[in-house]
This record gives sequence, structure tokens and C-alpha cells, in this order.
Amino acid sequence: MILENKRSPFERLKSLRECIDRKGFARIMEAHNGLSGIIAETVRVEKNGQVLEYDGLWESSLTDSASKGLPDASIVGNDSRVHTINEILTVTSKPLIVDGDTGGEPAQFEYLVRTLERLGVSAVIIEDKVYPKRNSLDAAANQDLEDPWAFAEKIQAGKEVATTDDFMIISRLESLISGAGVDDALSRAEQYIQAGTDGIMIHSNKSDPAEIFAFTDAYPALCQRAGRRPWLVSVPTTYNTISDDELIARGFNIIIHANHMLRAAHKAMSEVAAAILVGGSSLAADPLCAKVKEVFATVGFDRITRKDRERIEARRLLSSVPDQVEAGSRTRG
Repeated sequence: MILENKRSPFERLKSLRECIDRKGFARIMEAHNGLSGIIAETVRVEKNGQVLEYDGLWESSLTDSASKGLPDASIVGNDSRVHTINEILTVTSKPLIVDGDTGGEPAQFEYLVRTLERLGVSAVIIEDKVYPKRNSLDAAANQDLEDPWAFAEKIQAGKEVATTDDFMIISRLESLISGAGVDDALSRAEQYIQAGTDGIMIHSNKSDPAEIFAFTDAYPALCQRAGRRPWLVSVPTTYNTISDDELIARGFNIIIHANHMLRAAHKAMSEVAAAILVGGSSLAADPLCAKVKEVFATVGFDRITRKDRERIEARRLLSSVPDQVEAGSRTRG
């Protein structure tokens, strides 16, 4: 638990913008509960003499729903989502981006924006599909798009109620998911930029990033016409043969690895449960599991026990003071 980091919600909220202003990009990892948030925040690796870490966290609709045993189909409501967001915020300190699904009706989205901003969330991403949405990675699902003017009005509504420019509303384009194509995505992006969006996420469920790159090639001219350039966001789940460095070189400012912590947990839990059945005891699963003391250390239990020992020792020292004073008085008498 990151209790030692005393970052206020306002400081945290603006930290994503500060990160991108400083580095030009932010690399984001998915978290679906407090434990996954701590791991995503604290993991460090050394590569070519450089220490690498994630710049922030992504609270995903898919993984939040799946962690509750539910499908990603607008079933989990905002109250439950906010509960998960609070879990993550309580034990982490890096910027958090929230998957806002479609955002709901404009009035619903206004209240979501104010709630997330108050908590210290840095940005919300909403997608231009009709409610109730279906997950974009399901090729068999209907992917009906929202009218772009209605979606632009939703962006404007959110921007009007936000109390600071540091909270960002990012528009997720689903044109490539629905099959509407690159030109439709560019047209929508221009409308959303005019409506005040802070970022554009261009999404694809194809392994070939050709359409994504066609969009990024056309994006500078679009932004020049619009008079400003919102940040570009990539979620390369399906086209992950492309490195983060190449995506950054293509102009992406935020790269979100959107569901990998949940998928890794699903695989590991399935393997452990099966190993115990096959082996007849949990011994066979031990190599697949973290040690209990490692879990204790990750969630801060060792800090609690250390503080307990310190308090006991402090009370012992305090309780011994009267005895020492009384003994001194008898000696002087």
C-alpha cells in the first residue's frame, strides 16, 4: 500500500498532463482492483541500462466487468465502477485514466465527469457507440455508432461542467471497429475536436495496423485545419507486433495496454486450480503461486506489523519511565 506517498487528488489529476508535457508520451497499464493497481504502479525493469516503468493506470470497463464475473455490455453501473476506481486510487499514486464506455446520456456524463474529477482521475475516455455498447473486441457483436453530432454535444457537456482544464475528456473513435472506415473516423475526429475534446483514441480490432497508420498520417493536416492538436491515444491489443516506440514515433501520446493484468490473472488462476485437482494437494501449485510473504509485502501488511512493533516498544519505554523516576526518588531519599 502506498501510504507514504502523500499526493492530493488535485496533484494526481494534473500529473498525466505534466507527464506528457515532459516526455511527450505516457505508457499506461490496466488495473482492475487495488492489487493489480499496486503491481502496475510499482513494477520496474532494467533494459539497456535504463529503468522502465509505467507512467499511469487504466481502469477498464472490460476488466472491471470480468473481475466481477460479468460481461462487458453496460451491465456494471457507475456506482460499482466508482467503487473499483476508489480501490485503485486508495493504494496508488500515478495518473489514472478511466474507461467511461459511451458516457451515457449527456446528463449522466456530466455527473460522471464531476465525480471522477473530484476523486483525482486524470482523464475519461468515452466511445462513440450507441448505448448499450458491446465490447469492441467481439467481432460477432453489433457495433452501432452514435450520431457524431450527438456525441459532440456530450463532449461539450462534459467540458462545461469540468472545474479544471487538467481533467481531460478523450474521444474514442469506433469507425474502424464498425467497418465505417478511415474517412468516417477522420470526419468524426474533426467534429469532436471542434467540440473541445482533449484527445482522440483511434481503435481497431485488426492485427494489421494499416488503417490506424492511415489515420495517423492524415491527423496532422486535420489538426492544422482545426487549429489545435489533441493528444493521440493507442490501444494496441490486437496489433501488438508494433512496439510502443514505433507508436510514439507515429505520433501517439498515450499508449494503453488495456486488459493484460486481468487476462494474466485468469490464466494463472485456471492453471493453479487445475494443478491442485490433478496433484491431489496444493503442493503442485506452489511453483505457480507467489509466496504469502510477497503478497503481504505488496499490500503493506509488513508495514502494519512493523508499526505495531514500534508502538509496543514505545509504550514499553513510556511505561518504564515512572518506575525509573520512583527508583531515583528512593535513591535520593
